[in-house]
Amino acid sequence: TDFLSDVACPGCAIGLASLEQALAALGPEAEGIELHFQPFELTPQLPPEGADAAQYLKAKYGMGDAQLAANRENIRARGAALGFTFGERAHVWNTFDAHRLLHWAGLQGPAPQRDLKRALLKAYHGEGRNPAAREVLLEAAATAGLDAPEAAAVIDDRACFADEVREAEAEWQQAGIRSVPSVVLDRRFLIQGGQPPEVFEDALRRRLAATD
Repeated sequence: TDFLSDVACPGCAIGLASLEQALAALGPEAEGIELHFQPFELTPQLPPEGADAAQYLKAKYGMGDAQLAANRENIRARGAALGFTFGERAHVWNTFDAHRLLHWAGLQGPAPQRDLKRALLKAYHGEGRNPAAREVLLEAAATAGLDAPEAAAVIDDRACFADEVREAEAEWQQAGIRSVPSVVLDRRFLIQGGQPPEVFEDALRRRLAATD
């Protein structure tokens, strides 16, 4: 199961929390389902210093202050219902280095990659920290139980896994993915958006039944 997402995407934090509830509901049936996190950048054009979140979002989506505040409150409420706490996110940043580190983590196995993704989502959406900052990336890697010197080597070499991330992004865009979160089952079935757990659970049950 491929989970296309960006660390900077609040809907992706909701989608992952929802999907994980669906997997928990499946119990032993979910043992053979592995999550593989695939890269998608919402803000690839952002410079390293990032931008003010409110200004950026209002300009990108044509929203006013009231609409932005309402959207943020809706996101907080949806996250809380799923056990994910959204804090203040005053800034947006480029997430390419986070995707490079996630690619490396995926080579170590699906579990550490998933733990790294969780840690990065919490750092940005829960604590408002910069997911491109070296110290945040290293802390997230440590939380995921990843090798610290190897993680540092990946972070410090900006070319490390850069081509692989860009190739993966291009592949999924060519497959028609234009928004995230997008969950792809067996490279054939697509579920888009931060759906409720029951939607994911139903889709996964159908997928499991089809393989019996």
